[in-house]
Amino acid sequence: MENSLQLDYMDLLLAKTMEKKGTDLHLCAGTKPLMRVNSELMEVEDSEKILPDQISGFVHAYLTKFQLQELQREKSLDFSYSRRNLGRFRCNVYYQRGTYAIAIRALPIEIPQFENLGLPEVIKNFTARPKGLVLITGATGSGKSTTLASLVDYVNTNYKYHIITIEDPLEYLHSHKNSMITQREVGGDALDFASALKSALREDPDVIMVGEMRDMETMSTALTAAETGHLVLTTLHTSSAVKAIDRILDVFSKEQHSQVQSQLATVLEGVVSQQLLPKADGSGLIAVAEVLVVTPAVRNMIREGKHFQVSNLIQTGVKQGMVSLERTLAKLVREGVITHEVGFYKANDSQLFENYLNQPNL
Repeated sequence: MENSLQLDYMDLLLAKTMEKKGTDLHLCAGTKPLMRVNSELMEVEDSEKILPDQISGFVHAYLTKFQLQELQREKSLDFSYSRRNLGRFRCNVYYQRGTYAIAIRALPIEIPQFENLGLPEVIKNFTARPKGLVLITGATGSGKSTTLASLVDYVNTNYKYHIITIEDPLEYLHSHKNSMITQREVGGDALDFASALKSALREDPDVIMVGEMRDMETMSTALTAAETGHLVLTTLHTSSAVKAIDRILDVFSKEQHSQVQSQLATVLEGVVSQQLLPKADGSGLIAVAEVLVVTPAVRNMIREGKHFQVSNLIQTGVKQGMVSLERTLAKLVREGVITHEVGFYKANDSQLFENYLNQPNL
């Protein structure tokens, strides 16, 4: 009965969050439940401060015995949760000051079509590559998972492929369309990303979607998969295309850099670095992205260890499909979609942003 009451109260909090079009719900002992609406945290209406026993009750109501053991061992745990009439949610339970805290992200039940995301069309072109590596990068909450899901759905709709997704946890549930799609959840269907990715290579895939590249073994296997004739779509937590290359190299020892640079130069097809920004009128969020299309010139720079120069090619490569973040931000500010303050602080190069803002024809 106690578990049932805990679940009912959680459903009430989730319902209120969804009603306000909130993206996240945060539960922490000593404060009222907080929901994130248009990138800002606010208290859930008519709620009380959460007590340590309450949040412990939430955790024990949601998790299995094995999940509780993993939480105690790892000190944090990701899992997915579905509730009829509410939707699907990605949850993270973690410890803070000796008690539990929970962060819950709302996931749309339906996979959004790529055309409705407001991202550059060139990103969709990456799905036509027969093999290679495509990186979707950005901070937590920037919409990477949604972009990946929409690209997978586009492939699923338009190609006769075998698509394998490896996720922790499963976020969007795909149905078979023109393609066959198999989804593996780390913890339930696989031990970890690296072992699932190695296994995937023996399962005759055309496209492999890896929810996140977290370690050297996963990155190495992903590079090998892309090198051996598979299209690999995955994410990284970086703020720009160039930093995505840095992030991969940093995971490997200096002795391995030459080999990894050569592999990256061969297999990398594109990098999308995206953000979700609040609109100036407060009506919601807008997606913006920097897009690196890997050309022969880019491949040479990566191979020679001069990838720090790639940002210059992004600024001048409009004809190759490149999309400059600073140019896009300046355009949105001129159109009144976002404020100057948001554009300035979200640009990777604030001076370049100001140049584009003052010279619209650049």
